[in-house]
Amino acid sequence: MTVVLIRLSLSAAIMFVVSKVIGKLQAVKKSDLGLLILLSFFEPFLYFMGESFGLKYVSPTVAAVIVATIPLFSPFAAWYFYKEKLSWTNFTGLLVSFFGCSLVVFDLSSGLAASPLGIALEFVAVLSTIGYAVVLKRMTTSYNGFTIIAYQNLFGAFMFLPFWGIFEAKEALATPFSAEAFSAIIKLAVFASILAFIFFTYSIRKIGINKSNMFINVIPVFVAIFSFFVLDETINSQKITGITVVILGLFMAQFKRKKRWEWKLSSITSAKS
Repeated sequence: MTVVLIRLSLSAAIMFVVSKVIGKLQAVKKSDLGLLILLSFFEPFLYFMGESFGLKYVSPTVAAVIVATIPLFSPFAAWYFYKEKLSWTNFTGLLVSFFGCSLVVFDLSSGLAASPLGIALEFVAVLSTIGYAVVLKRMTTSYNGFTIIAYQNLFGAFMFLPFWGIFEAKEALATPFSAEAFSAIIKLAVFASILAFIFFTYSIRKIGINKSNMFINVIPVFVAIFSFFVLDETINSQKITGITVVILGLFMAQFKRKKRWEWKLSSITSAKS
């Protein structure tokens, strides 16, 4: 929780300064403050609470598989709130990608036995991500990514503050400063709390909730690849198969089928040229 609080505080400070300097910081209407607070409640607050406390009861593998279900539940929320449609090809792609993601993170020798409480907490993280995407979609119609992320991280830091004060403040304040650890937190603030969320905000605005959340299943793929190059972990045939299946599922999920008359028109145009 200490790392998250410092990370959010740093990212909020950076975002407000940078957004102000480049002229991207917008004034927030009073009527929208409630939505911004709700956005921050879903993510980062509720997501990190569910995920971090859930990991006390389940393995990272189980947590990764549960988080990979986000794209499977997103279509229901996207349809209910925004009438986003998903073709059967797209939905099949979601299922294929989930299967591939499971292959990447699932160890056949260890199984998936886990605490019901841990599973419930991880699903809190899943639902909070979906809620975040729904509110974010609404916010992108009025505000740019810089403004949204600046306030999101600021409000998120304030939400974590009382819990940090109760559970970790005494221990954290007694811990000596580590330049190496602080450097890692700065990188988390810049790449995970700023750039990742700005890009996600842009994708929500351009391609919608379903197709944006689909890319969550790529996270274990990159973790496996970077672990191979940076941490010298092995990538076995099961993980290679899983990575391939995830990518195949992504292509299927992003595929937009043309109507028959569009194909015919395209063929006529090509023939004339």
